[in-house]
Amino acid sequence: MSQIEIAQIIEQIKEEIQVDASGKAKASIRATARLAGVSDMAIIKTLDSANLEPSKLSKMLMEHGFDAANQNQWRTEGIPDTAIAIILEYYGYDAARYCTKQARLVCRSFNTIGIRAWIQDKLGWSKPATGETSMTQIQLLAAIAAGMAEQEQRLLEQEQRQQEILYRLKAVESEQDRFNTPCGHKYTVVGFAILQGLEISAKEAGAKGRKASALCRNKGIEIERIHDPRFGKVGLYPESVLIEVFSQEQN
Repeated sequence: MSQIEIAQIIEQIKEEIQVDASGKAKASIRATARLAGVSDMAIIKTLDSANLEPSKLSKMLMEHGFDAANQNQWRTEGIPDTAIAIILEYYGYDAARYCTKQARLVCRSFNTIGIRAWIQDKLGWSKPATGETSMTQIQLLAAIAAGMAEQEQRLLEQEQRQQEILYRLKAVESEQDRFNTPCGHKYTVVGFAILQGLEISAKEAGAKGRKASALCRNKGIEIERIHDPRFGKVGLYPESVLIEVFSQEQN
């Protein structure tokens, strides 16, 4: 799960998030579940348990002042942003095997917003008066996720460019290595013949291959072997050796 995907999820659920005149926000069960990376039913079961045998999450919500009556109302009225933060924290860190990486990622964004708002409050900072409504936690989360998604996309593009550069460098190094090798490029007998525009039979190719192998052994050159669908394993000989073999035949 990446910040790009988080930004996409927020875009998909923004119609299910409401903000009142005071700036407080609430989201539907589905929207909350999407943020936490769990199923709608997981949230519904939690709210239902408040009336009988409260689940661990339901108890956490109660400890923060959200009683059974509150939790019952959320099914129709939506879940308040402060409760959403508790739900995300639960699925991020306290749900044991049900914890989700997505909940941790979104929870970190909420925590960043929270501590920032706390510091501003302690310093007596306030947003300059404008005609616009102050941003809620959900809106700030969306803005941060979008910014982080953009940054992540730039990093991905940069990584792709680096991979392309490395690929080109390897190609150049490979060509330089061939150029600097005294024996030049390497070919099979048939491949070299085709390169020279010559027709060669399997019998002739075998004879030339044996001569090329003998020359390589005399010169102390290691012979590479590659798979050929027609002949099985065939030798891969330096260009200089093949030139010598084919020249002998012409003479």
